[in-house]
Amino acid sequence: MSATFIAIASSLASLAVSLGLAYAAGYPGIGNQIADRADVGPVIVWAAAAAIVLQWIVFIPAFVFQTEKYYDLTGSITYVSVTVGTLAYRLAYSNPSLQLNVRPLVSSVLVVLWALRLGSFLVKRIMRAGKDGRFDEVKPFFARFLAAWTIQGLWVFLTLFAVLVINTTTVESPLRWNDYLGWAVWAVGFAIEVISDEQKTAFNRLQTGKWVEIGLWRYSRHPNYFGEIVLWTGQFIVGTSVYAGGQWAAVLSPLFVTLLLTKVTGIPMLEKRADEKWGGDPEYQRYKRAVSVLVIMPRRQISENGDANYGCTTQGDRPPTSELRQCHYVRH
Repeated sequence: MSATFIAIASSLASLAVSLGLAYAAGYPGIGNQIADRADVGPVIVWAAAAAIVLQWIVFIPAFVFQTEKYYDLTGSITYVSVTVGTLAYRLAYSNPSLQLNVRPLVSSVLVVLWALRLGSFLVKRIMRAGKDGRFDEVKPFFARFLAAWTIQGLWVFLTLFAVLVINTTTVESPLRWNDYLGWAVWAVGFAIEVISDEQKTAFNRLQTGKWVEIGLWRYSRHPNYFGEIVLWTGQFIVGTSVYAGGQWAAVLSPLFVTLLLTKVTGIPMLEKRADEKWGGDPEYQRYKRAVSVLVIMPRRQISENGDANYGCTTQGDRPPTSELRQCHYVRH
């Protein structure tokens, strides 16, 4: 099967999945229940389409000039545009009462805050680096490069799914405990992501040639991704106050982010690069055994021979299987 065929199929699948999920979550939703106005269809469907069309618009000059420098910037602009667009439509044509729109207002502001912060961080990074190696093999090929941009549209929509449902549902509900819980979870995740990004940037300026092992990076090999997963889980929790019917598909938002970062792009790619660079270093191997790959948690103590210390009197060796029930990991 040719790479071109796979790329075309990926683009079509991304479009179909986005529109299909949006349509499933469009009822009860604004856009098709507005009195005295034309039936424009569920607004969330238009939001899904816009997320992909925006990528296609920027893809054209990106392909002509063979550059990926505006890929992450376009993603951030799409997050903001789709979120603000659905919120504005809600306020203008569906329910203009600010008092009854605290939930979508707060959740949308949090998305904009996150997108502007992360977008500026990624743009600065690629401007310093001059390129993004992920696109070296696909950039010269129209269909494959287009697929990368189309998939980003799907990525934006699925990540935003929970918030888009909050912004477009017609279900009314006063603020509840799960709204405050969700926003608190979001704040924790956002703080983790920001702190870990800043710590990594500061460490890389030292140009030590080593892996990051300071601050939160002492307790997770990818704390920024952990923060990302936590914050989108928080947005989903907020939406549980209003989800109805097919809108519960919004659970795909945190599930998609988790799957993408742990199984597809983020962690697998970075772990592979790290293994290629430092895999032969015994200190790095000890670091991998001691530090959680994702969740921030206490480090395992590692013996001199690189084995985990299980808190058993076995002279530093891993205890026999029969003794494991009486042993536990020693953490600090």
